[in-house]
Amino acid sequence: MSLTPADDSIRLVPASQFTIEQLTALYNKTRVDYMVPMPMNVARLADYIRLYDIDLDHSFVAMQGEEMLGVAMLGVRHQRAWITRLGVVPTTRRHGAGKMLVKSLIDAADSLSSHLIMLEVIKNNAPAHQLFLKLGFRETGELLVLRRPPRTSPPDPMVADAQRLDRTDSLVLVGHDRGMQPWTNQSESLTNAQEVSGIRLTLADGSRGWLVYQRQKFLLTRFAFKTERGDPVTVARALLSHLHSQYPRLDTQIENIQMGDPHLPAFYDMGYMESFRRVEMWRLASDG
Repeated sequence: MSLTPADDSIRLVPASQFTIEQLTALYNKTRVDYMVPMPMNVARLADYIRLYDIDLDHSFVAMQGEEMLGVAMLGVRHQRAWITRLGVVPTTRRHGAGKMLVKSLIDAADSLSSHLIMLEVIKNNAPAHQLFLKLGFRETGELLVLRRPPRTSPPDPMVADAQRLDRTDSLVLVGHDRGMQPWTNQSESLTNAQEVSGIRLTLADGSRGWLVYQRQKFLLTRFAFKTERGDPVTVARALLSHLHSQYPRLDTQIENIQMGDPHLPAFYDMGYMESFRRVEMWRLASDG
C-alpha cells in the first residue's frame, strides 16, 4: 500500500457500519507492536463498548479503498466524552490517519455539546502524546495500573466493624462526590458493570471508609474507594485486608489510580505492583 502524508484517499466511516468481529480484528491488528498491546476478543470488546458508553455512530474507522487502516472510539456521557481504542495499523502509520481519527472524534464530541474530552495515553508513547498535545489536549496527571496476584494464604483482616454491601448500596456510594475520576472509574462505569459489591467499615478510633469493586470469575477489578474520616492509608489498608481475606485466590487488577491518591501506600503495603502508567489528558471546549 502506498500512502502519502495526510493522504486525501483516506476516508472515515462510522464504526457502527462494521461488525464487532471486524472491529475486534482491526483493533488487534493496530496493537501488535504496542508497548502494552491489551488484545481483545469479540466478547471483551462488546463488553467494553457497553461498560464505557461507547457511541459507535460517533466512532470511526479510517479506510483507503476497502482496506481498514485504523480505528478510534468515543465514549459519551452527560457533557463529557472520552477518546479510546485509538490505533493505526503499523504499516500505514505517519500518513495522517491517526490525526484524522482524533480530529473526527473531537468534532463529534463538540457536536454532542461535550464540555470536556478525556483520554489516556500510555506513558512514553511519545508519538501519540505529541499528537494529542498538538490537538489541544493538556496533561492533568499520571494514572497507575496495579496488579496483585493471588496468595496461598489470606491476610488477617484488621479489627473493624465491617459491613458487606450489595450492589444497590454500593452504587449509592459511588454516586457520591468523588471529584472528576478517570472515565473507567466513574460512577457510570460501575453502574454498567455486573457483580458489583462493596465493603464499608469503621475502625476503633472512629476512622471509616468504603470500597466498591467488581468481582469477575477469576478477578477483582474496578475499584472505587473513599475515606470518610481518618487516615486514608490506614482506612485503605483495613479495607483491602478484609477484601483479600474474603477472596484470597482471586487475581486483582485495577486501572487508573491517580498518582496522588492518598490511599496509594496501602496498596503497596498489601502487595500490589505497578504494571504500567498512563498520562491522563483533557481538552476543554474553550480550548478548541
